[in-house]
Amino acid sequence: MSELFYRIFTENIPLLDVRAPVEFHEGAFPNAVNIPLLDDEQRHKVGTQYKREGKEAAIKLGNRLVSGEVKEQRLQQWQDFINKYPDAHLYCFRGGLRSRTTQQWLQETGYEIPLVNGGYKALRNYLIEQLKTLIDKKDFIVLGGQTGTGKTLLLNQLKASIDLEGLANHRGSSFGRMVDSQPSQIDFENELSIKLLEANKNGFNTIVLEDEAFLIGRIALPNQLHEKMKTMPLVLLEESIESRIEVIFNDYIISNYRCFKKCYGEQGVEQFNEYLYGSLDRIKKRLGGLRHKKIKNIMQTAITQQQQNNDSSIHRDWIKELMIDYYDPMYRYQLDKKQQRIVYRGERDDVLQWFETYLIRNKQ
Repeated sequence: MSELFYRIFTENIPLLDVRAPVEFHEGAFPNAVNIPLLDDEQRHKVGTQYKREGKEAAIKLGNRLVSGEVKEQRLQQWQDFINKYPDAHLYCFRGGLRSRTTQQWLQETGYEIPLVNGGYKALRNYLIEQLKTLIDKKDFIVLGGQTGTGKTLLLNQLKASIDLEGLANHRGSSFGRMVDSQPSQIDFENELSIKLLEANKNGFNTIVLEDEAFLIGRIALPNQLHEKMKTMPLVLLEESIESRIEVIFNDYIISNYRCFKKCYGEQGVEQFNEYLYGSLDRIKKRLGGLRHKKIKNIMQTAITQQQQNNDSSIHRDWIKELMIDYYDPMYRYQLDKKQQRIVYRGERDDVLQWFETYLIRNKQ
């Protein structure tokens, strides 16, 4: 069974998840599509019936709720999925009644799809086990650097790397919130485990990670991984203040502004402004009242200029103040505790070359 699970995740085999939407949103896999047998309300009714009158009564109610036109719609959706992904596998929570019922109905219409024994729970337990095993087995090297050095951009140029911020859908700072919400903790752990499985399959003994705090937004790194990262070699990416300002300006202002407008339409500008103010206010205590007020005044001027003249350039001014007065001192304080782990430091091209040489030398 573990061989099948390994193939499902390393070969990206499509999965048909027939659990209710609420279950899917709590935790799922990146290669799964949710086409439920029972929707949330139907699942609740069947569950209540099961508690009151037992399994047979619950099955009868489920068959009544999913019958006629509703059943035909479900079948058509499943058939369309199988036509698109003929190598797909099917599961429910434990590989029980819902997936077997789905499989039987499909067989009656001439469609075949294999079941995943143990369902979602077995797949999830497999990924948890692999996550622990591979974190313990693999070596990691950590990429650090001041805010705005473009660590993620460099990280994604390396094959033997995992972008933790990308998996968490958050840039890792007070201003790091993305327009799209973060995944569930379970989804993050599932994707991280799959990335480690893929790295192992590709023969990477050493994997590059960005230097992260325990929390990336509201997503927590596995404690086992975070503790191991604290002992791993550290490479520092160093760039000028001017270059770093441009990276932050493009990521947090230009790119985010477009995303907010695309997502919220006419309300996008207001949502973007609230995002900036809220992000700054979250670090007010650490900044101190006077510095917070100074930076907020510059931010307000920049927002006004952007709205009235479509000129976003003044945002660079508060970004510079924030980096000099807040992020850089915090970085230096934290770096003092990591000095003995530093194995290399340099600008982008030099760091990239160093990594490529190091990773080739340490590949299995």
